[in-house]
Amino acid sequence: MKLIGSNTSPYVRKARLVLLEKSIPHTYVVDPPSEPASQVYSVNPLGRIPALILDDGTCIFDSPVIADYVDTLNDTPILVPRNDALARMRVKRGEALADGIMDSAIVVRMERIRPPEKQEQGNIDMHNLAVTRALAHIAGQLGQREWCEGSSITLADLALVSALAYLDLRQPERDWRSTHPNLAAWFSRLSARPSVQTSLAG
Repeated sequence: MKLIGSNTSPYVRKARLVLLEKSIPHTYVVDPPSEPASQVYSVNPLGRIPALILDDGTCIFDSPVIADYVDTLNDTPILVPRNDALARMRVKRGEALADGIMDSAIVVRMERIRPPEKQEQGNIDMHNLAVTRALAHIAGQLGQREWCEGSSITLADLALVSALAYLDLRQPERDWRSTHPNLAAWFSRLSARPSVQTSLAG
């Protein structure tokens, strides 16, 4: 299978981490939709990444769908609980919260690259506040626990790592580590995993 994406997309990083953590053989192709000749448009009608192309040509798009599909391919590890509805909900809710951080950070990024006179400061402030609140909520829920849910790594962890890495890339001025030292320690430990190191290397 082949994963099409870009090195700066947090959603692509999340999909890559799922594939890497589960040791699913795949080829990673950097092919951002911003490039005129991008093949993304020929496989995903939305023209968005990540796009996972299976060996039979089937294209799976949207990172939550990719993550759900890939998690069913083997049991090492199981990233989304299968036999506990509440645990599954908590993992998917954690993914949704991390994705929401990504969503808001991207809105801020897009506003900031517009000419200054066209930027909507109210929009920037609203989405920055959403990120701030989400980080506070996550840090409070995480406490000193090793994982976002249960006793092993889950999709919630991979989504959160992706969101925090994107904040480091696009909002380096946001001092979330000082504000949430427990989250900083968690991120440092997760970042040492081979899968995360590979995704951060490009």
